[in-house]
Amino acid sequence: MKVLVLGAHGQIGQILVKKLQQSAFDVVCGLRSLKQVEDYQAHGYNSVLVDVEKDMTQLQKAMQDIQAVVFAVGSGGKTGADKTMMVDLDGAVKAIEAAKTMSVPRFLLVSAIGSQNRELWSYGQRNLSTGNYYYAAKYYADIWLKNSNLDYTIIRPALLVNDAPQGQIDLAPNLELEVAGKVRTITRSDVAETIVECLKQPNTIKQSFDLSNGSTPIAQALANLQ
Repeated sequence: MKVLVLGAHGQIGQILVKKLQQSAFDVVCGLRSLKQVEDYQAHGYNSVLVDVEKDMTQLQKAMQDIQAVVFAVGSGGKTGADKTMMVDLDGAVKAIEAAKTMSVPRFLLVSAIGSQNRELWSYGQRNLSTGNYYYAAKYYADIWLKNSNLDYTIIRPALLVNDAPQGQIDLAPNLELEVAGKVRTITRSDVAETIVECLKQPNTIKQSFDLSNGSTPIAQALANLQ
């Protein structure tokens, strides 16, 4: 399977492209600067220039002969609402529309835990450093993908950490945000491994779920999805 990773230079993306290659996927790294493209190509990665803030032409060109797209792009916690809306929301929507135009069937979107529940973040119910606009962007991007008729998977990770991978997860349509008084977390490596397994397991199509580190091996947890 030929997979385009949008956001390949991000923290999850960098781990993901290595894992995909190790699992014998044909990987194309979507990168937003020429320097990134040159650096990745120098390390043997098939790379293309694509900036989700530009028009859809770059996205469509990058998706030629692609069988699956992973949208792992994020504006980051230090940007404002304007960048979040243009990257996390409009960038995702443009990528979804480009995939439809280019007849790419499979689309995996990295969202955020709890974003599907407006009562958790809207009406001043949840005070987070990134702001409720972040969750609004994720919420509507998720809905757009669900209504796209693509073979989607929406992964909503808990608080991301750079710890060593655990290889075990909890997932469900709705997870409590805390366990035993502690905020749920997941390693970026385990998110990347979950994405790889989603591409391997067709029962993950038309699925969306919250994700954190937990007690079930990743492949088994995904195989249990119904």
